[in-house]
Amino acid sequence: MHPELVSESNAKLRSQTPLEIVRWAIAQAGGRAIVSTNFRPYEAVILHLCTQVQPDIPVLWVDHGYNRPATYRHAEQLKALLKLNLKPYLPKLTAAHYDAVHGGMPESTPENEERIKAFSTVMKLEPFQRGMRELAPTVWLTALRKVQNPNRAGLDIVSQDTNFGTLKVSPLFYWSDAEMEAYLAEHDLPNEWDYFDPAKADEKRECGLHAAWGGKAVAGA
Repeated sequence: MHPELVSESNAKLRSQTPLEIVRWAIAQAGGRAIVSTNFRPYEAVILHLCTQVQPDIPVLWVDHGYNRPATYRHAEQLKALLKLNLKPYLPKLTAAHYDAVHGGMPESTPENEERIKAFSTVMKLEPFQRGMRELAPTVWLTALRKVQNPNRAGLDIVSQDTNFGTLKVSPLFYWSDAEMEAYLAEHDLPNEWDYFDPAKADEKRECGLHAAWGGKAVAGA
């Protein structure tokens, strides 16, 4: 989409509800929309919205092998509840293999930045790239929100994703935690808080999927 059309779309969609934004996004996709998830807190919201519009929408999930038991149980619960067309992609190395060869997940310290990026590339970015290549979406729906971290505050509802060459749409971009909680309650949806993403190391940094450095890492993966 041309940058001017992206800007026009963001201006138009700013006053729309998340459900209306999902309908708009799927209408742009020509039958090739996907939604990604990691089953973190509040993911039930985007998954419920997308399946209301397109029940069989492919749901791309990178299972890096480091999820906690509660997250796996939550994934199974939502898969059954929403009848998700789940498309799991796994790294080429198991978590046990990575731990044995590379010494496990790197701690979140400044001196570990390159190790964290290397971990993310192998265990998250490469399988995500593989999934995007095989599913070949024209529109990628995400649960990105402005409040999540400083990098995301500079994005918007619609953006042209250069890492994966697709139109990225984030219907919940301007929603607060309180609005997410209200949606879960209104639709009797489960949530799960025992979540940890080792590819981020902490909540204020990016794993690479939505950051410029990730595009370079993916290209070399």
